[in-house]
Amino acid sequence: MIRSVICGYGAALPKKAMANSEIEGIVETSDEWIAQRTGIRQRYIADETETTASLGEAAARQALQRAGLAVDDIDLIIVATSTPDNTFPATAVNIQNRLGMHHGAAFDVQAVCSGFVFALTTANNYILSGMARRVLVIGAETFSRILDWTDRTTCVLFGDGAGAVIVEAREGEGVTSDRGILTAHLRSDGAHKDKLYVDGGPSTTGTVGQLRMQGREVFKHAVGMITDVIEAAYEATGLSSEDIDWFVPHQANRRIIEASAKKLGIADEKVILTVDKHGNTSAASIPLALNEAASAGKIKDGDLVLLEAMGGGFTWGSVLVRW
Repeated sequence: MIRSVICGYGAALPKKAMANSEIEGIVETSDEWIAQRTGIRQRYIADETETTASLGEAAARQALQRAGLAVDDIDLIIVATSTPDNTFPATAVNIQNRLGMHHGAAFDVQAVCSGFVFALTTANNYILSGMARRVLVIGAETFSRILDWTDRTTCVLFGDGAGAVIVEAREGEGVTSDRGILTAHLRSDGAHKDKLYVDGGPSTTGTVGQLRMQGREVFKHAVGMITDVIEAAYEATGLSSEDIDWFVPHQANRRIIEASAKKLGIADEKVILTVDKHGNTSAASIPLALNEAASAGKIKDGDLVLLEAMGGGFTWGSVLVRW
């Protein structure tokens, strides 16, 4: 049986880190207020020379280097982003060209904060169908460009960055001890659009627009949606929270992460938290967290890693992968 195995990972952050104290001079807020409610201490903000594509390229190069691969070894690039460099062409094509890759295919996936989970699941299906052998999956965002910096309920939450993984086809036994993606589950429900959206777009306002969010409403739905797709992963594999070595959730809010882990019975020491350093980087948050945990030697070969995300739409999903 073919499995999609993660063979490389990488990340890139803008040069500038912005502490909570710096936001105190922009809107009426405080370091204590932000940290207490979200767990965020700082975030990274792209300057005018840094874009979603440039950050994505840097993360991709690091992943290629770690995997010991060249661009010629990649068949497909999938980029998860809600903040593309251009309306078109896709940021994936931009990154493909930056990497000097002129074969295969490249396209974007748009599922907001769930984007990386959707992109990784898509990559897995390309591999399982035999359409690709190696896929470069990138989550890259510059959310600072779509924030209303006068809205203290949203501008304190988000940051910029990129993360990448490479998945490749390898032979497995068809058992849960196999390395690679064991199961993936995606969901969406457009009835919740008004709770988290951007108030612009080419076909409506002809502008980029800015992010709008009903924070309490998002929080109210988040934990239930997260547990839904994780329980589906357990049901599909016969595994449980006790079997999980690491829980790598979308880094939106410390309270949501802790409440989800508690409801699922996942021990605190198994939870990877980077929201304090990065803020909410949307589709980049999971690969950034994976990079940090694997680089630090926490996530090791053979570890069972549970990925989960929920984002605007609403969209939500999970991937269970053995590292």
